[in-house]
Parts: sequence; C-alpha cells; structure tokens
Amino acid sequence: MKTLWQHCHVATMANGKYSIIEDAAMVTAGSLIEWVGPRSQAPTADYTQVHDLQGAWVTPGLIDCHTHTVFGGNRSGEFEQRLEGVSYAEIAAKGGGIASTVRATRAASEDELFLSAEKRLRSLLRDGVTTVEIKSGYGLDLANERKMLRVARRLGEALPVSVRATCLAAHALPPEYKDRADDYIEHICKEMLPALAAEGLVDAVDAFCEYLAFSPEQVERVFKVAQQLGLPVKLHAEQLSSLHGSSLAARYHALSADHLEFMTEEDAIAMAAAGTVAVLLPGAFYFLRETQLPPMDALRKHGVKIAIASDLNPGTSPALSVRLMLNMACTLFRMTPEEALAGATQHAATALGLGDTHGSLEVGKVADFVAWQIDRPADLAYWLGGELDKRVVRHGVDVTV
Repeated sequence: MKTLWQHCHVATMANGKYSIIEDAAMVTAGSLIEWVGPRSQAPTADYTQVHDLQGAWVTPGLIDCHTHTVFGGNRSGEFEQRLEGVSYAEIAAKGGGIASTVRATRAASEDELFLSAEKRLRSLLRDGVTTVEIKSGYGLDLANERKMLRVARRLGEALPVSVRATCLAAHALPPEYKDRADDYIEHICKEMLPALAAEGLVDAVDAFCEYLAFSPEQVERVFKVAQQLGLPVKLHAEQLSSLHGSSLAARYHALSADHLEFMTEEDAIAMAAAGTVAVLLPGAFYFLRETQLPPMDALRKHGVKIAIASDLNPGTSPALSVRLMLNMACTLFRMTPEEALAGATQHAATALGLGDTHGSLEVGKVADFVAWQIDRPADLAYWLGGELDKRVVRHGVDVTV
C-alpha cells in the first residue's frame, strides 16, 4: 500500500540538521518511507491514499531515549517537603527517596504498574513521541525487575509507540543488600541479567555510576556480563561528581552516557571516538536546581552527538513533555532549537541503537512522523506547555491521540 502525503514542509533532520524541503511531499509504502522531496517531483503512482497536510511542518516522530516511566507510588509529598526546607538526607533517613519508590513498586501488581505507566506514556504520545525507552531499576530484585520489564513490553504492545526496554538493576542498593554492594552486583551479573535476557525482556543494560550508587569497577563487572550476553550498554554518569564513568562507557562502546554535568573534556574525546551519544536531561537539572552545566563547548568541539530526553521519573524529573525538554535544553543548556530537535530525533535514535531505521525522514527509514500546524520548526522549542495541533503517524498509519 502506497500513500502520498503532500502540501507540507519537511524538516528531515538528516545528519542532525533541519535539512528543510519547502513545498514537499512524502511517499510511504507500508511502514517505510519510499520517497521524500519537492512536491513538484513526487512520483506518479496509483496511490491507495492521498493526504493533504494543509501546509503543516513535518518532522520525525519525537524519540524519548531516557525514561523511568514504570514505577509505583508518588513522591510529590517529598517535593513539597524539600521546598519547605527538609533536606533530601532527612527525607531518605525516614525511608523516603528512591527507597520509597522501590517499596511502592514492589508492592504494586503488574496490572497496577501498567495502568499508572500507561497514563504517563499517553502524555508523551500526545506530545508527538513515537519511540520511547523505558528503564527498570525500582524493583532491585529478579521478580520485580522482571515485573517492570514485562510492563514495558506490554506498553509497546498496547499503545502506538515503539518501546525499547532497558535493565537498570544497578540503579541503587536494595535494602536487603545494605552495605553489601559487591554482593548485589554479583547477584545482578550471575542471576538477574542472564535470566531477564533469556526471557527476551532486555534491549540494553544501564547502570548508575556515582558515589551514592556504584563505582566504575562495579559498573564494569555489569558491562562485561552484558557484553557476554550480546546486549548494548548505557550509563548514568557524571551527574553529581566526576568519576569518568562516561569514559568507561566509551571503552565499552556504549550507546550513550547520560546526565554528564561533571564530565571532562577527556571524557568528551573518548565518547566522540567511540560514537557514544551524550544524552542530556534538562528536566532533572531544572528540578534539582543544579548549577553545574554540561560541558557544551567540549561536546560540540569534539563532535559528540547530543540527545535530549525527559528522564521521566518520580523523584528528580516528573516530566511529561519532550517539547518542554526542548525548551529547557535551549534556555538552560544554550542549545539552538535545531540542536534540540536533532537531540529528540536523529541523535535520540542513535542513543537507542536505532539510528539506521529511525530519527530522520529518509528513504528506507520507518515512517514515523508528526505533521505540526506551526510556523517554523523552532516553534517546537518555543511554546511552553499546551498541545500543538498535529497529526501523528507511526509506521505509516495515522495514530493521533
């Protein structure tokens, strides 16, 4: 089935640039793009359908390449406490923080987790997202990590979105392993990862490399097992301190290293050489009122691809809008609207290992795109809040929600 989409302008985002085609048309064949170019040059064919996009600006579907969408409970009360002067340490000492999310996630059934995550994911879809990564990491034992990853798979089956599931068992130390971090890492490597990978629940493996989480040496043990299982790796790195986790990630040719506020130029050089994407998370930066900016000049100087994501999670980035993240990337990190949009399309696809099939509007790639009723592509990073008029197409089919 061939479909012609015409009367539009296209920002293909090829090579991470707007790559604009004015007065454009696009031909899709099933789930793939067959042709894109000026409308005057559109191939003549017996099209099954012809769609008039009424002068819309067409971009690739947005890709949220770092989320923790599946979790139990709610931590808005902690947010309120912090604003009233209670420290995070005091909250954690009383059983709050990530420990409270772990308890709530373990207590929730798979169906309860699915229903709560579905609501959050639908918000992202209404924002133009067609591909999303969902991490585990609030179960911290085999049964509950499995439960979270099963929910991630179910979400991809139930909603019009492509879901990549990442195992983040090395996110925090569970209470039953208090003061035994090495033993927990051994459990992840010997029991959890092999079992979850064998069940087909894992597309990538992540870890949190930080002084309050796991050391580079512990993370490397996880990476080696992931490598043996044929799974790509990612890393939360340099968010609060410089441990050169991003250089470690680069040594293992990680898909991405994420956060990166405290990374060094040496880390940027290593990431560039490895092709590891820098995933910046302005929502967490904003929510935590951080002041240490990611080293944008070093990332640009060495040609590191920069992605932008929501980091949707209950504690540090309860963000339900990727478009808002584009604005924050521009206002907080001094990125251009073009860089920000590339960060939520082409570079985000690369950060998920999907760069050859997603993220730009090119022949042979998946027909995931959004037709926005806007004046120019920069509007996507300009408007704060609200829903922009649009049509969302996934795999060549209109799935506007």
